[in-house]
Amino acid sequence: MILEISKGELQDGITLLTLRGSIHTGPDCRRIEQEVEELLKNQQTRAILDFAGITHIDSAAIGVIVRCYSRLKSAGGALRLAGCTGMVESSLKITKVDKVLEIFPNAAAAAENFPAARPRS
Repeated sequence: MILEISKGELQDGITLLTLRGSIHTGPDCRRIEQEVEELLKNQQTRAILDFAGITHIDSAAIGVIVRCYSRLKSAGGALRLAGCTGMVESSLKITKVDKVLEIFPNAAAAAENFPAARPRS
């Protein structure tokens, strides 16, 4: 299934990127990075990636998630993951990404108590 990405805004300037399909090396990964770069260009540094509609991710996708987290964090923001189940959840646990990024059962839970953006240093 081709990766679909939809963008919305939650309270307090938190951007929600809802993903559907599967994420594989190449164009899928580039699209996610481009979305995050667009957010940064617009000074939006707080984001949630909603994986509820994702059926498969590969190692390149996991690398992209970590890079996006690093970029947002360096810009004074944060990245949270939501809706990770099945193969996606297992992959994040095996690679220990779940120890670095906060993972929530759904986007609403991820938006709760989201840290405020801090000025860039």
